[in-house]
Amino acid sequence: MTITERLSRNRSELEGKLRELLAKPVFIVEMDAFALPCGCKGITINTRGLQYDDLEIFEEHIKKDLEETSERLEIEPSFLFARLVPGTAEVASLNSRVLCNRCYIDFARGSGKRPRPDIYILNLTRRE
Repeated sequence: MTITERLSRNRSELEGKLRELLAKPVFIVEMDAFALPCGCKGITINTRGLQYDDLEIFEEHIKKDLEETSERLEIEPSFLFARLVPGTAEVASLNSRVLCNRCYIDFARGSGKRPRPDIYILNLTRRE
């Protein structure tokens, strides 16, 4: 199976799980795999219809579904987060990222679920 076929299958499965969980139309308009110049790598899942309140209420379920999607794509789900549209309750994307050392230090210094106004952390696995 090609990477694009795997992304497509996982996009569809996650969208179905979110729709079933939230009982409303949630769309995953795009799922991308990425590798950044700094060394971070992972997936970005662009969403429509997912709200900040959904994250707070169904956090454990969404986290579990995002972990499973990451693992099926062979991405360690060590940093899971949602990117929010600033000034709104709209979730722009769900993300699973393997952090490079520099970015890990930046996020590990922060505390709480919202280290920045546009980020809602679902999981940050601490390194030893």
